[in-house]
Amino acid sequence: MSGHSKWSTIKRKKGALDAKRGKIFSRLIKEITIAARIGGGSLEGNSRLRTAIAAAKAENMPKDNIERAIKKGTGEIEGGSLEEIVYEGYGPAGVAVLVNILTDNKNRTSGEIRHIFSKHNGNLGESGCVSWLFDKKGLIVFEKDQVDEEKLFEAALEAGADDVKEEATTFEVIVDPKNFDAVRGSLERRNFKYLLAEITMVPKNTVKLEGKEAEQMIKLMDALEDSDDVQKTYANFDIAEDLLEKMSG
Repeated sequence: MSGHSKWSTIKRKKGALDAKRGKIFSRLIKEITIAARIGGGSLEGNSRLRTAIAAAKAENMPKDNIERAIKKGTGEIEGGSLEEIVYEGYGPAGVAVLVNILTDNKNRTSGEIRHIFSKHNGNLGESGCVSWLFDKKGLIVFEKDQVDEEKLFEAALEAGADDVKEEATTFEVIVDPKNFDAVRGSLERRNFKYLLAEITMVPKNTVKLEGKEAEQMIKLMDALEDSDDVQKTYANFDIAEDLLEKMSG
């Protein structure tokens, strides 16, 4: 698994995102709204909406909030106009970075994202400059001490997963996006409790970082995470897990 996914998993395990509950809800509401706007309010046939609602439920978002977000997306109730944008750029040492944005003010957001990159030894690039370095995949992460390795491998592959990878403290189930709902649902029914389940961008290769460059990269990721308009960030850095643990406190 790439460094950015390890970073996300470590922060979740530490509960570092709990302090940002309001921001998490805001991002999830935006994602539900845009998913409903693009694909309609019915869960059947709208996999993006199903995934967004599953993520919201995992964060214990109240049902009323979810229903209101869907209605904003379908136009049943009034809501602000959101634009979906993907920014591409480079971090320290040429690390490839993708930033998914949902914003109601493109000019404001563009300036803010450009400033964040330049402040942390990075720069924005042209559309398409790094997206070719990533593949869209489903990712389901399990803590090693919470699952039986043999049973997880068997259940995941039987359900249609592409691969199961072992990391230092986790197992990562890699899934084709079109099979994501089916595999996650199958594992849930067999009582496997995952730490993280999402559609993500997996890098084809990684850039190893140490020392100052590693520190700058994590500061860039944290700054992007703190931006109100940023939904998700993806990057192809590789930082040692013990160093990530230390810097993700």
